[in-house]
Amino acid sequence: MRARAGALADGARTAARRGWPDVRPLDPVHSLKTKLALLVAASVTVASLLVWAGLRMDWLRIGPRYTLPIAIVITLVFTQLLARGMTSPLREMTAAARAMATGDYSRRVRSTSNDEVGELADAFNRMAQDLEAVDRERRELVANVSHELRTPVSALHAVMENLVDGVTEPDHGTLSTALAQTERLGRLVEQLLDLSRLDAGAVSLDREELALEPFLEQATRAMSMTGRDVRYAVDVDPPGLAVDVDSARLHQVVANLLDNASRHSPPGGTVRVSAHAAGAVVRISVQDEGPGIADADRERVFERFQRGSARTDGGTGLGLAIARWAVQLHGGTIRVGPTPPGGGCRIDVHLPREVAPGR
Repeated sequence: MRARAGALADGARTAARRGWPDVRPLDPVHSLKTKLALLVAASVTVASLLVWAGLRMDWLRIGPRYTLPIAIVITLVFTQLLARGMTSPLREMTAAARAMATGDYSRRVRSTSNDEVGELADAFNRMAQDLEAVDRERRELVANVSHELRTPVSALHAVMENLVDGVTEPDHGTLSTALAQTERLGRLVEQLLDLSRLDAGAVSLDREELALEPFLEQATRAMSMTGRDVRYAVDVDPPGLAVDVDSARLHQVVANLLDNASRHSPPGGTVRVSAHAAGAVVRISVQDEGPGIADADRERVFERFQRGSARTDGGTGLGLAIARWAVQLHGGTIRVGPTPPGGGCRIDVHLPREVAPGR
């Protein structure tokens, strides 16, 4: 009998060393306190039954001396099995947290229970998913910004080095190339500043009544100075259409849309900018004659660091994300419009004509 009790104890220790099976019969219970009460009740019941069996059933030949130790060992094994399933998410969270400390945000906790531990596991998984997304965006930002900075900086370095060495003369073409690269750097810095404002939260708007026709004509004239072989057409209906907006933020939106449209339009193409009144809403549309946006990319292109599948000119993928942020600040919406009959892409911006009370 003594050997049998020792063997049971050794078996329990061996099972603990090798790892217990993950048994979760109490997962349907919605309260951790109820689970603990059921665990205690089940353990006491098992111990009582074992003691009663050892004392009452003579054919077991255990005897009173070894009945209690054997009952305790078996009860501990039974309790360990149930308790391990209850605390399994906590151990998984500990392992996942240690992995996160080393930069691995891909670990998730398997949660099958409906109690407080299960809710904690679900919250932990959401936190891990958010941290993974933030870390991915940070890596993409560093990679995209590094890529975008490399091209203009290398071009400027080459131009300046040629000028200093006397390889080229400071003529109009050379200086124009250097200016274009400088402007590209300026646009990138402005996008990064806008991104920091976006992450910082709400931004106050300096609203004013803005006449759209002269505003859009000025925006297209500024964009035509980039030297791209693209024509611009402005159509405002009615001609005196005005909207209550922050002109600097709206210029930011229109400039981003015009820049994208002019990049994607073929040489000699036309970028059409229109503004029409539709009741209490003004729709501003920018349409190009490029390859358009695939249906699968229509929502994705407004996310930061995302670029359409047809885009081959690089870019940070921040322009449309910043445009959406600025439009939403005004209480408006921005989306990819229906494909024009002749092909291309149309982006529609809907803005309220007047500010709602309290905004």
